[in-house]
Amino acid sequence: MMEKMIAMLMLLIFKSGSVSAGSSVTFENPNPCALKGSSVHLSCSYNYPDGETVKKTAWYKGKLINGTWTRVKLSDLPSYQDRYRYLGDQQHDCDLAIDDLQDNDTGHYYFWFDTQMYARRSKESVYLSVIELSARVYPDRVRAGGTVTLKCRTSCQLPNTVWFKDGRPVAKPVFQAQAGDSGNYLCAVKGQESVQSDSVVLDVQYPPLNVSVEMSYSGPLTEGSSVNLSCSSAANPAADHYTWYKASGSSFSSLLQVGSGQVLSLPSVEASHTGLYVCQARNPLGQNNSTEVLLTTGDKDINRVIIFVGIGVKVCIGLLLPLVIIWAWRLRRRSTGNKEENSRDYENIGIA
Repeated sequence: MMEKMIAMLMLLIFKSGSVSAGSSVTFENPNPCALKGSSVHLSCSYNYPDGETVKKTAWYKGKLINGTWTRVKLSDLPSYQDRYRYLGDQQHDCDLAIDDLQDNDTGHYYFWFDTQMYARRSKESVYLSVIELSARVYPDRVRAGGTVTLKCRTSCQLPNTVWFKDGRPVAKPVFQAQAGDSGNYLCAVKGQESVQSDSVVLDVQYPPLNVSVEMSYSGPLTEGSSVNLSCSSAANPAADHYTWYKASGSSFSSLLQVGSGQVLSLPSVEASHTGLYVCQARNPLGQNNSTEVLLTTGDKDINRVIIFVGIGVKVCIGLLLPLVIIWAWRLRRRSTGNKEENSRDYENIGIA
């Protein structure tokens, strides 16, 4: 009787232990890395002695509970509900998929299977590392023409990474910075572009570009009228000093400073104001000039004469136009009558 009890006890101990002789669990990649927010596929296979039939399978996660290392079934962990899928079968495949990975998914995973004779669990585990991408730009502030290097860092080795600037792909991670390269950059793993790093900012600085002048009045100005010339430019940092120049005569070889500030105001235009104007925009990195703008003025009396002549021409046209139309209509009728006379093919003959 005692021997039978000892045998049964040994059987229970054997059944509750790790994978028994003739059984094995193999993990294709025991130390996988995966991006936070992505999915991971844990490849697994298992074997057991001939004659046994698998009844149940399950995956466990190792957790430290009250100072004791414990294996907890994934189906018993609320944080895994609707996020894990058993892709294997009850023969030899024990693959597992976990979706929408979170930081606390990092850890040890074990496989367990039960036959009609024994319950077995894997001795080894899969250690999953859930990581995030970290984008860096060196330097983060650069003058136009300088070299910029983009680096995408992770705690694990990952496949090729790709870069995006304001949602558009970046051709190379190392480039010569231009004015239009300022913006937000982020990286992603090629093939998993939906999972992206936090963005980093590149600030490209440059002197004023595309300096232009806008005039508040178009066409010739009359003496005594007012006009404003406004200067604008693209610059980083923004232009902080504007200077206005007027050409002496028709040549730009000699410029006369006539004002400062972004707006040059001429409240009462005089004949001496006629000429070519240019705006110079400057910031700490340099300066640039606008193209020249021509400002012309005209005499009030001459303008009045032009206006009166224009009105007179319109009145004459208004009076003469009906007479021309009547004359053309009569001429057309006369022409039509002559055609009818010439088209007759008979003549009247008197009777004796």
